[in-house]
Amino acid sequence: MKTLLLFPPDWLPSEPYLSLPSLTAVLRPAGHEVIQMDVNVEMYEMFFSRPFLEYVVERIDFELQHLNREAKKRSLDEEESALKSHLELWTRDKVEGIIRDVESALKILRSESFYDIDKLEWATERLHETMSYISLGYYPAQICFPPIETELVYKPFMSTEVEEALDDEQINIYRDVYTRLIRPVMQKEKPGVVGISLVQQKQVIAAFTFCKMIKEDFPDTHITLGGNIVTRLRDELKVNERLFQYYDSAIIYEGETAFLKLIETIENGESDFSKLPNLIYKTPDGIRSNSEVCAEDMAKLPPPDFDGLPLEKYFVPRLILPYLATRGCYWGRCTFCDHFQGYVEGFRTKQVPQIVEEIKFLKNKYNTRYMHFTDESYPPAHFRKLSRELIAQNVDIAWTTHMRFEESLLDQEVWDDAAKSGCRYLHFGYESGNQRILRLMDKATNLDAIRTNLRLSSEAGIWNHIMGFFGFPGETEGETEDSKRFCEENKEHIHSLGFMTFVLGRYSPVAFEPEKYGVVPYKNPEWDLAMDYYFTVEKGLSINDAMEVFNKFERDHDPKWDLRTCVREYIFLYIDYFGDNRLEQLQMTPQQRAQMRQSAVGMV
Repeated sequence: MKTLLLFPPDWLPSEPYLSLPSLTAVLRPAGHEVIQMDVNVEMYEMFFSRPFLEYVVERIDFELQHLNREAKKRSLDEEESALKSHLELWTRDKVEGIIRDVESALKILRSESFYDIDKLEWATERLHETMSYISLGYYPAQICFPPIETELVYKPFMSTEVEEALDDEQINIYRDVYTRLIRPVMQKEKPGVVGISLVQQKQVIAAFTFCKMIKEDFPDTHITLGGNIVTRLRDELKVNERLFQYYDSAIIYEGETAFLKLIETIENGESDFSKLPNLIYKTPDGIRSNSEVCAEDMAKLPPPDFDGLPLEKYFVPRLILPYLATRGCYWGRCTFCDHFQGYVEGFRTKQVPQIVEEIKFLKNKYNTRYMHFTDESYPPAHFRKLSRELIAQNVDIAWTTHMRFEESLLDQEVWDDAAKSGCRYLHFGYESGNQRILRLMDKATNLDAIRTNLRLSSEAGIWNHIMGFFGFPGETEGETEDSKRFCEENKEHIHSLGFMTFVLGRYSPVAFEPEKYGVVPYKNPEWDLAMDYYFTVEKGLSINDAMEVFNKFERDHDPKWDLRTCVREYIFLYIDYFGDNRLEQLQMTPQQRAQMRQSAVGMV
């Protein structure tokens, strides 16, 4: 029996996601035939091809003919008239120009030309323009590149709207993705099991579209859902029989052992799933959720298996491989965070010698020196030891990971070792520049330590990206000024940043104890798949106040942080290529900044 693993859109097509290779690495040694399919990257490859763009021509022509017929019968309303004008712009010559440009753009992204920022910027602009053209064929959908901004009109946090989207042939582009990409694989391979991994909410409509269409075409195929989003929505999935008609089971928490046991049970022709761990499943009597749970022994997990993925199709000139050495977060106390919901056990890790051996194995097997350590927050002890071991064994890699600011990392030698071992780019959880707010968040981070970490890592040649947000419950406008002021005072050592406003995560400590933080959540029963709640606060900035602070910061922050590309993987590759963490060529010109801000005002 074959197993087909699917990673649905939308995600950045700049590196493989780790969920499918992690499952494959366990299933194949156990004797199971696995086909893993990154539908996301295959979809973008398809979008930027002549056959698909000519198919969009047909969709646009059909809509234009309809509007022309309607215009002869009656006056078109304002929206229809505007749409008609946009559709008429796409002449055959213009479409041919798009096709030529997109072919050139893909060559740039996958060649040395990528490292010329003018060419990279031109290429990404052409891909954006192409997606605007494709969106017109599925109007009023807005389909974007980079993704995670795609809007199909239907709300992925409402199961009623997810269901409505599934049969919408005008808007739901994922129906065509299934027909052109997944159905041929299903017909050829005839898998007995299909596993779909969901790691962010905007994948929900695509995933359920695939489920429904697979069930229509191949009703005997067992479909199971997994991934962090499925785990976080487990309570809703246990009772939502409408959604459960489109799939057969869901694996919550960690999936390697649980999925292996499920496949073996199905392959043996057994129908009793009651003893399988981490499983929610359908029975003739309704939905059942097993009480048995299991977690993985990290030391026994093999390195990920990327065989079968289209590694040449990612939108980068050098393959970047993800690698996970830990499960969970070693700190695990931040009151705004709900990432811990993905695991039934606490923090666990592989030991450094095993990590280094597996990195060497992946480097040699896939002929790449670029590694993304996707751990939620890399432990300080491992950070030190790994750097020293990579140097000692002369493992020539470039790597990036995610970090907390730590008082145990205040020695210059730590950062010099990290840079020498290949560390090029670090994502830091900054959150706030006000000590009171950091205490409320239970970050246990000292501002002096943040300053020192930033300075030492920057001076060692590492690019620092910091992430923060405005509007933590109880935060005042003056305290947000502290956050902005800290960034300004340390801008020499902050190379890029990303701010947002506070989100009340469904399973965060703040949501569990809202009274403690002066929060009143609004739990709309129709938003049954929501990963976060709307809320009001007793003190401090409201949601709208925080948004105003954010918008002002976006307008007024130091121009050095306005970059010509914000794709993490692209900056990572640039730093290693040029051997420099300054990269002034990535900064927008004054003219570009003016255009960007004018566009932002126009959108508002």
